[in-house]
Amino acid sequence: MLSLYILLAIAAVVAGFVIYRLIAVRKASRRAQQVKLERIQPLLDKLETGIPLGLDDVMPYARDVRTRETAYSMLKDFNLSHIFPPEFYSLEKSSEANLANWLEFPTELAAIPDEIFHIRRVTIDYDGQQHFVHYEVFRFRVFEPHWASDKGWMLGVVGPYFDDSQPYDWPQCTFSRLTAENDASPETEAKWVHEKISK
Repeated sequence: MLSLYILLAIAAVVAGFVIYRLIAVRKASRRAQQVKLERIQPLLDKLETGIPLGLDDVMPYARDVRTRETAYSMLKDFNLSHIFPPEFYSLEKSSEANLANWLEFPTELAAIPDEIFHIRRVTIDYDGQQHFVHYEVFRFRVFEPHWASDKGWMLGVVGPYFDDSQPYDWPQCTFSRLTAENDASPETEAKWVHEKISK
């Protein structure tokens, strides 16, 4: 009988933790979404009021990995994607922004990387029949006092993309195991994401 009470107590503690974690993540997620909206709000205000926009209005949002993806999406919704800066219209730049935003999510790194760089594209034959997919692989790091600062450079993967994929197409898999760059190659990480996440 005592063991039954112990099992019930353990189950109650585990259930309590799970409920607490769900509430905490939802609250953090709502806060993160609010911050993202605040970053882009001035551009959205101009779009909604019909104020004519030029390259100078859009450039700060395109340059910033935190706002690049949302800025492009908003411009596209308003049929103004043609004024998005061409130097930020590439799979490399859209993937970089996608990874940075994914990493900021509370259940991941919970921060935008302080530095992020594209390493290379990794191509994988996904069915053995010469049908290829591509993954963009990045290195990133965060500075102190972030808990992951001691890891140094870490790897992140975005994809899969196909030969006809366009910049800002939504990738199915954006992922990082927060693997230190010295512990794995870009090819290894891309293959892991392909096998474990994409499939």
